[in-house]
Amino acid sequence: MWLKEIELESTTVKLIPLKEEHADALVEAASDGELWNLWYTSVPNHETVERYLSVALETKKQGLAMPFAVVDKATEKIIGTTRYCNADGDNKRVEIGHTWYAKSYQRSAVNSECKLLLLQHAFESLDAIAVEFCTHWHNQASRQAIGKLGAKQDGILRNHKRMPDGSYRDTVVFSIINQEWPAVKNHLTHRLARHSK
Repeated sequence: MWLKEIELESTTVKLIPLKEEHADALVEAASDGELWNLWYTSVPNHETVERYLSVALETKKQGLAMPFAVVDKATEKIIGTTRYCNADGDNKRVEIGHTWYAKSYQRSAVNSECKLLLLQHAFESLDAIAVEFCTHWHNQASRQAIGKLGAKQDGILRNHKRMPDGSYRDTVVFSIINQEWPAVKNHLTHRLARHSK
């Protein structure tokens, strides 16, 4: 399998393989801001967390994903989740998605740290040629955050996915390609250095 289980660590966060026993911690993190109420994203609550984990772990078993719990190193608490998904080992392409953080960690350095860890591993260890990011057209915060990473918008997939409420999602697709990685890495590293001052 192209994606192998791994732990990734930076100054303030640790990405550890997501497991079934993280269910309660995920719900507790999502409760900070009641994130499951955001209609354009999929964040688990106490009723849906088992299914959420089961799908994540099944795609991992198939070699299509590698889901992580995001841990705040200062408190050792799980504060969210992210994952590699839609992995295509033959063509060395992978998506980073299913990312959410407890509300009190949003607009902090956490997202930049996690993305730097995941992008560095994808380009420098997995030898990826492209890393994709996909989000709902209506998720303006996510679209802005992806743009700030240095990813470029590839296009919009109209009526791309059916949502749990029956509506259809227009998916905005962004990517970073391997030739762009050195510049993106510099950008993220300097951004984090400024944030820590």
